[in-house]
This record gives sequence, C-alpha cells and structure tokens, in this order.
Amino acid sequence: MTGQDPAAVRIDTSKPHPARMYDWFLGGKDNYPVDEEMARQLLTVDARGREMALVNRAFMHRAIRWLATHGVRQYLDIGTGIPTEPNLHQIAQGVAPESRIVYCDNDPIVLAHAAALLRSTPEGATEYIQADARDPEEILERAGKTLDFTQPIALSMLALLHFVGDEDGAEDIVRKLVEKLPSGSYLVLSHVTGDFDPEGAAKAVGMYKARGLTLRPRSRDELARFFDGLEFVEPGVTLTADWHAELGEPVPVAGDEPIPGWAAVARKP
Repeated sequence: MTGQDPAAVRIDTSKPHPARMYDWFLGGKDNYPVDEEMARQLLTVDARGREMALVNRAFMHRAIRWLATHGVRQYLDIGTGIPTEPNLHQIAQGVAPESRIVYCDNDPIVLAHAAALLRSTPEGATEYIQADARDPEEILERAGKTLDFTQPIALSMLALLHFVGDEDGAEDIVRKLVEKLPSGSYLVLSHVTGDFDPEGAAKAVGMYKARGLTLRPRSRDELARFFDGLEFVEPGVTLTADWHAELGEPVPVAGDEPIPGWAAVARKP
C-alpha cells in the first residue's frame, strides 16, 4: 500500500479537521465531538451545511463519470476525505475497470480508513498516499509510482482549495501540479464562495480562524484563475449543483437560494 501503518496513526482530536467535519455533514461516524461542535456552529451561518456536502459529492460523481466516458483512465485525487461510497475509483472503474487512481490526504484518520480506498478492480489500481496539498512535489513524486505521467491524468481537488490560503500559494500549488500533467489531462475543482452571502462567509472565516484553521472562500472569477491556460469543458465555471446536472440525480435543497459553491472541469491542451 503506502508503507505507512494505519495502526500507528495518531489522530489529533484537540481541534476540528475539515475531512472529519465533512464526514459529519454526510452523516458519517468517523468524526469527533470537536468536529461536530464546529460543524453545528457553521450551521448557524447556513443551515444547509449537509446539502452543501451532498451537492459537492454529487458533483464528484458526475465529473468523474463524464471524464471516464471521455476516455480518462488515470486520476489523482488530492483532498480525498474519509471514504464514502461510491468512492471516486468505484465511479471511474465502473465505466473503465482498467482505471488507475491515486488518492491523497493529510488527515491521519483518512489513512486509518485507506483500505476502503484500495479495493480496486483486478484490471486497475488504487493507491493512497499521506501528504499535504501544500507539498506538490512530494505528491507528484509518489503518485508517479502508480500513474503514468506520459498519459492523460485527471487532477481533482474537490472542496479543498478553500482550506488553502493565498499566503500558502494556492494558485502556485495548482500551477505546479498542472505543469507536470501531459496534454489531454484535466483539472477538476469545486470551491466554496462568498458571492451570495458575503456577511455569512465572513462569519465562517472568523469561526475557522478562531480555531487556528484556514477558510478562504473565493469568487467565481478567482476560481476561474486556477484554470489559466486550460480549456474549459462546457459550461465552464458554474454552480456546483448545475455542472452537467443531467448526469446524476439532483440533491434536494431547501429554499430557493443557490448552494454557495462554484465548480468546473478544464482540459490541458
């Protein structure tokens, strides 16, 4: 697998972690009271926290299904989160069993559950690496042991970059990763935005900051900059819930206000 022993994992339960909060929003059990407390506080800003997580998850399913049906057979998924079926590899290998997937996350609890991410088809492969998104060189070096970087790769960073501040070089991280991808590869992003409720977004940022965490909502134009030099798949940057909605079942959402997230898929020419 990775050379890392899940039995030796030490999980910090003194402060919340985005992957475990996401698990709580999805109704999972792999989270701690500190994660639930933070998640419930976020619900006071926008009561649709669970819907936000479900909408993002549904986008992943649709985007990977689209990529798989358009010939992509390799995937590098950074910011994987705690396994929730169907996982990315199950979507991709359901279309093309020979698909190869590398998952990456920095939360030790994801490593503890990595076996669920490694149930590949015999024809394909899955791997999990424990690494931080802010170290793209390490991710690329280790991913190269499973993926062929002479053939197209879909790089997915779903609901991740809003946890990477400008001071940590979010755009540089994406640029370094995309530079190493061959022509015909794809970048897949989803991202929280404050475009629809700037005041609420500011409150959420403050909640994260008070716990030593980063939250950086970005506008539609700011998300689009991550795709500089790439060719958007139609319809370009859209609300996360709207990107090729015909490829999956809609997520029921309360009210008429949009779920505050943007998403897009683009091809490297």
